[in-house]
Amino acid sequence: MAKPLSVKSSDLSLFSVPAFWPMAMATALVEEGAELYAKNLEFVEEEIKINEELRPALATPNRVRLDLRTVTLREYGTPDGIPTLVVAPYAGHTAMIADYHKGQSLVATLLANCVGQVALTDWKSASDDMKDLEIDNYLADVVVLIDDLGGRVNLVGLCQGGWVSAMVTARFPAKVNSLVLAGAPIDTDAGNGPLKRMVHESPMSFYEELVSLGGGLMKGKFMLQGWKNMHPEEHYIHQHIDLYEHIDDPVYLAKQETFESWYENPIDLPGRWYLQAISQLFKENRLAKGKFVGLGRRLDLRAITCPTYLLAGAADDITTPGQVLDAAKYVGTPADQIVSKTVPGGHIGLFMGGRTLKEHWPEIARWIAAR
Repeated sequence: MAKPLSVKSSDLSLFSVPAFWPMAMATALVEEGAELYAKNLEFVEEEIKINEELRPALATPNRVRLDLRTVTLREYGTPDGIPTLVVAPYAGHTAMIADYHKGQSLVATLLANCVGQVALTDWKSASDDMKDLEIDNYLADVVVLIDDLGGRVNLVGLCQGGWVSAMVTARFPAKVNSLVLAGAPIDTDAGNGPLKRMVHESPMSFYEELVSLGGGLMKGKFMLQGWKNMHPEEHYIHQHIDLYEHIDDPVYLAKQETFESWYENPIDLPGRWYLQAISQLFKENRLAKGKFVGLGRRLDLRAITCPTYLLAGAADDITTPGQVLDAAKYVGTPADQIVSKTVPGGHIGLFMGGRTLKEHWPEIARWIAAR
């Protein structure tokens, strides 16, 4: 393995002035030799590409069925009985998490395992004129999507899309044929994960200040910084070392570019929506306690009586297993119609991990189809 680019101590003063960085780099590269020069140049170009040029893209061909202010409804497959609506997380990243890559797509896995028609919520980044939208606005739009799909669907809620799905099901039980909650924080008091601790230890004034800094929006870049700070060594040190060591490996680069096109391109959220979610759901746990008011009514999870599948990641430190599985205590679904499963892996792996998609989601897809 080639050693990283080195700079003489006599040249370090150049790094205090950005305009001189290319000069210092050029001097070092000449001394290191042509081979290392090429490797380091490729590394710099790849870093620029990952951080500045790549944009997220869904992996599977789809059709735009509906285009609303907050969301684009994307449709896959062909109409075949009750459609399945995947409610992607609205938590700072795009819906690419559900249709990530060829051979690594939740949508494609569902379609390949007896689910004939899949629709996906492709949430839009909030613009300045959306800063005052509330959770109710998003619940109402999901109801519009369901009605456009025929008025009754199988709901698959991923992460934050899970509590949205649970709210809609509790508010309009007749519209939901079956419910899958994967990595979904339903009982936010459960467990003692780092996200729960952070939310409870930080005063609301902290989150309000972030929204104020974003001009009334919760900027995706703020949230991305927070996620990275949960695992700083991974994101600020090891990630760049790994990229440098694999700069000549096209397979590694292709995988890295696909992931970073999603991860490094966060979307913005309405400030009012975000502050509601933090205070009412994550601090006060109103949904599990039956105190959350959605679309004009207090939502009671016992109104959910449809077959329900709960999926948790054993190593998930974003939504700890108890926050998902405890939903079984609150919903009105008969015990023999509830499936609770904990699988190996962390949070993101629940939705786009190759192993989980291969070993567990086909069973879930067949469970949906059998309903």
